[in-house]
Amino acid sequence: MCIVALAWQVLDDMPLCLISNRDEFYQRPTSQLHQWENSPIIAGKDLQLGGTWMGVTTQGRWAIVTNFRDGHDKQHYKTSRGYLIQNFLESDQTPIRFAQNLEKQQCDYAGFNLFIGDRTQAVYLSNRGEAPQVLANGVFVVSNGLLSEDWEKTKHLRKRFTQEFLPMLQLTTTSEQDLQYAAWDILQDERKVRADLLPDTGIDLEMEHLLSSTFIQSPIYGTRCSNFLRIKKHAIEWLEKTQQGEQAGDVVRINSSVS
Repeated sequence: MCIVALAWQVLDDMPLCLISNRDEFYQRPTSQLHQWENSPIIAGKDLQLGGTWMGVTTQGRWAIVTNFRDGHDKQHYKTSRGYLIQNFLESDQTPIRFAQNLEKQQCDYAGFNLFIGDRTQAVYLSNRGEAPQVLANGVFVVSNGLLSEDWEKTKHLRKRFTQEFLPMLQLTTTSEQDLQYAAWDILQDERKVRADLLPDTGIDLEMEHLLSSTFIQSPIYGTRCSNFLRIKKHAIEWLEKTQQGEQAGDVVRINSSVS
């Protein structure tokens, strides 16, 4: 998962509104959004190493991870970042307690940004320089740098999310169809960042430029799916749009009450 914008405790009767893209190698086997067997988790699934990049439960717990990009890091890590999401969603720990405990094992994972929460508390942490922090009400956007870094890529998504999308959510006259169209339009934005404004993450300039858009396409790697998630006081609504392969254009919808 490579970019996410979320509104936490900003909208009336909607603790969380989130849009995101998952970027991955096309050949990596994945299952679409579904209710996991013998588990409270609703999520897609990484069929190569297990775990997931984003998920929820019917109790209103939620989590999403992005990779921290560091081209200089050649170390092999024994644990998949996909298990960060699974472990939190299957636990009964508060978000901040889970994050504090995770600090003790954070070196087992390649670089990550992690958001975890329930209906009353949201927490962010990164094992590349950000200690666990309880989020205040507001809008948060992160890609493959730290939350405290303000890449041009995240600035662009923040602007569209706050100035175009959130106002539509607050209008009672906005149709569900219009909301979906707006979400996909923002997440399929291929605007690239100027070379002089790109971050330096230790990879070559051509690849940095390729990865600088909200929506990524290349011969072997790119945006695999886009997500529009709303957690309301008594319901969860999640739309996942497949962006690549034979199922490109398919939208999976999950509607669930919150217990």
